[in-house]
Amino acid sequence: MKIAVTGAAGFIATNLLPRLLAEGHEVLGIDNFFLGKREYVARSLGDPNFRFHEFDLLDRDRLVALFQEFRPDRVWHLAANSDISFGTTYTDFDLKGGTLVTYNLLEAMRLASTRELIFSSSGAIYGEPTVLPTPEDYGPLFPISLYAASKIACETLMTAFAAAYGIRSWIFRFGNIVGGFPTHGVIHDFVLKLQRDPTRLVILGDGHQSKPYVHVEDCLDGMMFGHGHSNDWVNCFNLAVPDWTSVNQIAAWTIEAMGLQPAAVTIEHTGGSRGWPGDVPKVRLDTSRMQALGWRPKMSSDESVRRSIAETVEQFTGRSSQ
Repeated sequence: MKIAVTGAAGFIATNLLPRLLAEGHEVLGIDNFFLGKREYVARSLGDPNFRFHEFDLLDRDRLVALFQEFRPDRVWHLAANSDISFGTTYTDFDLKGGTLVTYNLLEAMRLASTRELIFSSSGAIYGEPTVLPTPEDYGPLFPISLYAASKIACETLMTAFAAAYGIRSWIFRFGNIVGGFPTHGVIHDFVLKLQRDPTRLVILGDGHQSKPYVHVEDCLDGMMFGHGHSNDWVNCFNLAVPDWTSVNQIAAWTIEAMGLQPAAVTIEHTGGSRGWPGDVPKVRLDTSRMQALGWRPKMSSDESVRRSIAETVEQFTGRSSQ
């Protein structure tokens, strides 16, 4: 099968590509290296079934031409500005890098007669819901970040293209995804901060923010399982774990994994319940739909976090935290 992957140099994609290539698919990767890393995509460049193109998906003509040549059967759309706080400074970034890019992709798929789209959405679309855990049919949706507003817009474009042009979509609304080869995020940031100054760690907000953390391997397992076990024109699932982990706990485990003494590290909180404008302090996602399909994550939130800390420490310091 021919599969295109957007955001191919990013965190989730760098863990996905080896799976797709091991299954024998012909894979086309696209990335502009805004958040993606060259060394991440380089992990797959030696495979004869992998082709990579560096350009911005806002270039619709180039994307359409590439899809006309490659004719993918399926697309994994993983490209996005997943650094939510970035969009608070550059207010058109999520509109362009999320919504407009997704329109361009759908149009390229339409013209190439590509019929399957797997999309990485986010639990952030629910904003601050009054129902916890939050189910997929919760509404009305009032997002509190431009990132989340863009994800909602992307989903609505997909449902419209599904109805008008028969492009079947699988939408996965994630909890927080963690694991090896991160490009940003709380674990990534804590490890780098402690590398720079092992005596001080600044935590955004009050540290009581708590969310379900899903290891990227569980995330990919869930996406592949959901795709293989549902076949509506639009298939929408929360992809998370039933428990959650606080930022303060992540900080404590990161300090431990870095081989530092807790008493020797001064913890500073910036204050307030949010880490940044648009941050949702408490996230709980109802995963009944995925459970009804028969899927369960292998790791809890705490297990996912601890494994991810170990992977990130080894990657950025060159030593095992075990």
